[in-house]
Amino acid sequence: MIKHVIVPGTLSALGLGIFLWFMEELTGKKVYTLLLNVDFIPIIGNDSLPLMIEWFFHIVISWGITMIIVLLLHTQPNPTNSFYFAVVFVLTSIACLSYIPLTLVSVKETPNLFDFQAILYWIIGHILYAIILKKSICRIS
Repeated sequence: MIKHVIVPGTLSALGLGIFLWFMEELTGKKVYTLLLNVDFIPIIGNDSLPLMIEWFFHIVISWGITMIIVLLLHTQPNPTNSFYFAVVFVLTSIACLSYIPLTLVSVKETPNLFDFQAILYWIIGHILYAIILKKSICRIS
């Protein structure tokens, strides 16, 4: 079970993070900052957390999403390819909606709640996340 969660969850988290980092570097939109931001969490949330710790939190969340997906897929005797896509995209869509609360509670500078360009990058990044996650889960299963 561990390899079914850790590998796909890590690969998809890396894909999302690298994409959003690139978009932030290219455009100045703070989507990568938003992705790794934990400054709103009491006790651990401050500006001076090392980048690796912020990445670790991001990857742990991805592992949680992956675990839910893998458990859902294991409830089906013979899941079809379309079932795989449906499960991955529904859960990833929920994760994609995190843009709203993360933007609202963030202390650091992040994109505006109505910055449609930043929202587009966020959505594209999460679609990329879903594709990598689905392909990774299928290869390991």
